[in-house]
Amino acid sequence: MAMTGLDDRMTTAENYRRFAEHEAAGRSPAYETLALAVASDPDVLGFLDILPADKRQPNLLFAAARHMLREVPDADALRELVATRAGELRATMLSRRTQTNEPGRCATLLPALAALDGPLALIEVGASAGLCLHVDRYSYDYGHTYLTGRDPQAPTLRCRAEGPHPRLRMPEVAWAAGIDLNPLDPSDPGDRAWLECLVWPGQTARRERLVSALATAQRHPVPVHEGDLLEALPALVEQTPRNARVVVFHSAVLAYVGPRLRADFAGLTRELDVVWIANEAPGVVADVTPPRFETSPFVLTVDGAPAAFTHPHGDWIRWM
Repeated sequence: MAMTGLDDRMTTAENYRRFAEHEAAGRSPAYETLALAVASDPDVLGFLDILPADKRQPNLLFAAARHMLREVPDADALRELVATRAGELRATMLSRRTQTNEPGRCATLLPALAALDGPLALIEVGASAGLCLHVDRYSYDYGHTYLTGRDPQAPTLRCRAEGPHPRLRMPEVAWAAGIDLNPLDPSDPGDRAWLECLVWPGQTARRERLVSALATAQRHPVPVHEGDLLEALPALVEQTPRNARVVVFHSAVLAYVGPRLRADFAGLTRELDVVWIANEAPGVVADVTPPRFETSPFVLTVDGAPAAFTHPHGDWIRWM
């Protein structure tokens, strides 16, 4: 499963400039400024260009620098890091991935799960540290509906629900496991620190939610198996309880693989006779045009059919 955050038709400088203008602008002034600085810095660009193409993306570079420096770097600090600790920075970027584990997405996955009769066996593809596998342990505040999770210490996820959504209720989860090329351990201080570095500067509430979800995962360990999504999924489906309805889900995963692998994965879910829930960028699973008045929404699909537009971090869901 190749992961890339860059457009290979553009130079590294052009990719960083695009990141600054279209992704960081309005969301993270620190990363907007840093990405523009990288785009015009020949030394940092030279460092990036000797890395494999799938290791040059801004999120990975910035998170690796934060991980090493224990603070958000400015342009000068990043340039000095490249000049004096390039080997260590390269090793960090080669060994780590942009495995953003956003528990807030559970608030937009839950309505689709609530529509299914249980008990459910959940399998998350691209699970990272498995935080979205604790969907029934979190509590939820949808404004008009409040749901209490199974762990009173777990975070409460707030989400604005709009449109004719299914009845909101807690799903009955009997079993859960994940698959990832590089599973992260919620009890490992290094893995926890890495996930915190992937939260952009200024997103304080999101960071607090992540820390609370990581503590939840430590209290309730759920296995995340190392493996490729196509190769590992059939064997894991075989391990699910016989009386459970198997749900395979993922969020912000298929955007990092090619069209052929996406098609193969869709075919595999049909062969395995599972419910397939995807929460991905528009066009990754279904060719759905996002509403013009929202920025960068995801599309929630159930068995390949579009069901809702969702916020990438779970802040809102608009049912179709």
